[in-house]
Amino acid sequence: MPSAIEVPELAAAGDAHSMVKEFAANKAFRAAERYELTTQDNPYRRPVRPDDLDWLDYSKPMPVENALKLSALLGHRMLRNAYDSELLYLPPTDVDTAASDGAHFYSARNRAYAALARPILERHLFTLLDEVREPLETVELGALKRHVRERYQQRIAAPGHAFDTAWSARGCKEAGTFLLVQLTAFLPSSNAAAAHNALGEYGTAHPTMRRHLVEAYGQWVHLSDAYEKLLAGAGLVATEGAYWQLCLGTSLARANYLHFTSRNHERLFAFIGALLHKKIDEEAMRIPLSSVLAHTLDADTKFFDAQKTLTESDLVQLVEDLVGPLLQRFGRRVIEGVHAGFRDAVWFADLWDRDVTEQLTWADNIEQYQEKAAKLDHHITSEGIEVDLDTFVESSDETSTTHVHDEHRLVMIESGQMHFWNNVTHKIALNEGDKVLIPMSRLHGSTVLSGECTYHQPIIPEDMLRKFS
Repeated sequence: MPSAIEVPELAAAGDAHSMVKEFAANKAFRAAERYELTTQDNPYRRPVRPDDLDWLDYSKPMPVENALKLSALLGHRMLRNAYDSELLYLPPTDVDTAASDGAHFYSARNRAYAALARPILERHLFTLLDEVREPLETVELGALKRHVRERYQQRIAAPGHAFDTAWSARGCKEAGTFLLVQLTAFLPSSNAAAAHNALGEYGTAHPTMRRHLVEAYGQWVHLSDAYEKLLAGAGLVATEGAYWQLCLGTSLARANYLHFTSRNHERLFAFIGALLHKKIDEEAMRIPLSSVLAHTLDADTKFFDAQKTLTESDLVQLVEDLVGPLLQRFGRRVIEGVHAGFRDAVWFADLWDRDVTEQLTWADNIEQYQEKAAKLDHHITSEGIEVDLDTFVESSDETSTTHVHDEHRLVMIESGQMHFWNNVTHKIALNEGDKVLIPMSRLHGSTVLSGECTYHQPIIPEDMLRKFS
């Protein structure tokens, strides 16, 4: 089994959470401004909402029930920034904002605080996996192969609800675009994470792994033009982080877990398990994702068509190639570690499918959630029910970096105007008297349009919400 996530004494000295706050204080991670819904020309601009860290706590592990809440979203944003500070990114054009943010992103200070904050964030975000991980029936290679094959069969038969939801959406173009944005959050990064372990000298102990990793990354490079054309079909670009604010926390988490296992070399066996799941996931998503993007966006899907097919027999051979050499040398703990990494990746993939499905469903039915908001407000007012309430008074151009709430909330405009958004494709105008229901964990942001905007956020209890569902 993987060992507990260790935080070095240097990083934990004093207040571990303060170390995370210092890292998040980088100017490249400052709160978003009104013109930064997307950042196609600036791969270093990664808004985190650092002010929210005043009431969050990253010094201890996150409970499972918070996996779709604000702590997870901001945590995975910060952790991705920490990982990416060690990778090379270049802006597509020479603009002043990218030059300034890039200097902060690659500064010695940022590298130092990234190194200190990273294990704190990893412990906070990944310790929960020990609780949700299902054990292998027996610690044997045959049992591992059976388990991996079963997952392959399940995913090929049922790739995920998110694809069906996007296909059937009324706003199919919006749904397809959002789905493609999520792909940008984990596909390039997960390929970089896997390639990281191609570096090093370990051929005597494992003669096949480096060749596999190099070939896999070579295929990604070979298909890079096709990937850019795929994005172009939705009016998107391939600049890393271009759609940062619209990336779900689970989309970031999928690649972050692969980075976690590849950067921490003591977790090599878990890395191999996560890598095996990555191969299954790519095969399971290839055809349905190609189909849904062609349907919703009329996109050029040659990127998926050109990928090498992974058959079930190919997968079994891959397990043998990646696990066999290590099993001969290090025994059953290899099986335990590979299975742990595989199950962890399964858990994140399933959580992602749920998260994307719920986000697409909410965004595609926003009018219904405006109607529900009016009904809930009438119910609270007419029955004289007291609920917790936050009130905000914001000035023109004030922008709320995309975020999620840890509870169900209404947004009710008392005066003024704002733009509300949950996708890169459009903005929703909210004027005086307008209301909308934002369910827990649904990603959104806003910008004030009028000179001043006053709005209220009543917190809706779960039992009350169920009455109007």
